Amino acid sequence: MVKQYGSRRRYRRWVVLGAFLIPLLWVTYTMAQIYHYSSKQDHQPADAAIVLGAAVYRERPSPVFRERINHAIELYQTGQVNYLIFTGGVGNRDAIAESEAARNYALQMGVPHEAILIETRSTNTTENLMQAKHLVGENDLGRVLVVSDPLHMKRAISIARDLGLDAYPSPTPTTRYRTWRSKSSFLIRETYFYSRYLLGI
Repeated sequence: MVKQYGSRRRYRRWVVLGAFLIPLLWVTYTMAQIYHYSSKQDHQPADAAIVLGAAVYRERPSPVFRERINHAIELYQTGQVNYLIFTGGVGNRDAIAESEAARNYALQMGVPHEAILIETRSTNTTENLMQAKHLVGENDLGRVLVVSDPLHMKRAISIARDLGLDAYPSPTPTTRYRTWRSKSSFLIRETYFYSRYLLGI
């Protein structure tokens, strides 16, 4: 009886340990994937750059959003893409959609109106890419680059390809997330959302 009781205790310990270690290993592996993928950059020509939306302040792109738009403008000016697709709807207390603010900014920077496509309905990354896919189809476009912050790219490209887009990463070479604290916070957040996406939650 004593031996049997001891075996049960060891079994329970292994169950508890496994219940702790398996999620920890999952999170660690997912975090490593996101961090490793953040350095991937596609340099091949594409039909368009899809710029994922971000906050707007007083009808102007936030610093984070502006970095994404600037990168997309550079892709257009260097001839790597022919169109810019700006995504993002109207956020809380905003007067205009994120994509409209991005278009206005790009026009001021010299991008011609006919090279800009926008959608004004999306409110998150998945919706950004779903709405962008409609624009890609309507304009007979093919290969696209997805523009966002480096740590956002793993989830964004996974979603884009699952939606059927011929999508490749083009993270911003500069980012507002520069300090250890801001980067770690972003990485933890992305690990959470990417894990939920993988698990279908």
